Amino acid sequence: MTLYYRPLVQTGPAMPPGAAPLAGGWGWFTTLEVLERGGAPRFIDASDLPTDVADRLCTPRPAIAGLDLAEPRVMGILNATPDSFSDGGRHERAGDAVKGGLAMIAQGVDLLDVGGESTRPGSAAVPVEEEIARVVPVIAGLRAAGAECVISIDTRKMAVARVAAQAGADLVNDVAGFAFDPALAPFCAEAGLPVCVMHAQGEPETMQRDPRYDDVVLDVYDHLAERIAALEAAGIDRARIIADPGIGFGKTQAHNLALLGRLGLFHGLGVPLLLGASRKRFIGTIGGAPEARDRGPGSIGVALAGLAQGVQFLRVHDVGETIQAIKLWRAAMAGSIS
Repeated sequence: MTLYYRPLVQTGPAMPPGAAPLAGGWGWFTTLEVLERGGAPRFIDASDLPTDVADRLCTPRPAIAGLDLAEPRVMGILNATPDSFSDGGRHERAGDAVKGGLAMIAQGVDLLDVGGESTRPGSAAVPVEEEIARVVPVIAGLRAAGAECVISIDTRKMAVARVAAQAGADLVNDVAGFAFDPALAPFCAEAGLPVCVMHAQGEPETMQRDPRYDDVVLDVYDHLAERIAALEAAGIDRARIIADPGIGFGKTQAHNLALLGRLGLFHGLGVPLLLGASRKRFIGTIGGAPEARDRGPGSIGVALAGLAQGVQFLRVHDVGETIQAIKLWRAAMAGSIS
């Protein structure tokens, strides 16, 4: 029977004796929840962890695309699309997208995630040529304007990733977990690009039609572990992989909350974690905000809950507000300004 270990992450001004550091970040743990399929959860002390599990949980994560992961990193969403669920059309024109990206950089964003294909529930696939025409002028325009932050290309397609990298993209973020286009992972391996692998159940057009899991937390964990192994087999070193449990992608509100409640489990994958929950429907449902544009406060609440479990990357719409919240959260938890 496979066992899964979730560190009960703590933060604060002092780490107690016997606590184990979490992934080289701002958290630690003294206790873990042990999960197994069909069994009741139980708890163990950090000192009782198997050595291989302790190594995966405690080893500091290497820098990715030059970003030190000892502190949280904010990824700004830059959708060059007419139909994304929250901000579709706002940055449809390349010039508007470049201005929007530069504004996020001025606010202190660490990465910009440029996408040319909406993956909102019910959305249809975009032809490669159209997706390229949307994203390349934005990436090239940002670089021409002197943008020095990390740029991620949000795509499922090798042809798009290739021209995006030529234009200045540093990282590939695939919501399909590198299972949509079999040529994408080998290209990233050959180009030496870091990647973010996400879990999704089904295609965007149909993913919210009654998604089901045996155990959503363990099913998503196992899927990501399999995809990470496939990326390694394709030649991408684990030190260049980020994992995203895919909040809202083929998941009900109950599924999303189950994943958020046990995010710490995913540190066992041995890679940095990304949380992309910004402005999603469940935030509006729970927070009483039917319009996506009104979900900023709820999105920040979920983001801080992710930080409390040691998540290294936050993918957000509300960059300035999120960065301010992180600064205050860290100062309050540390009891000082570091």
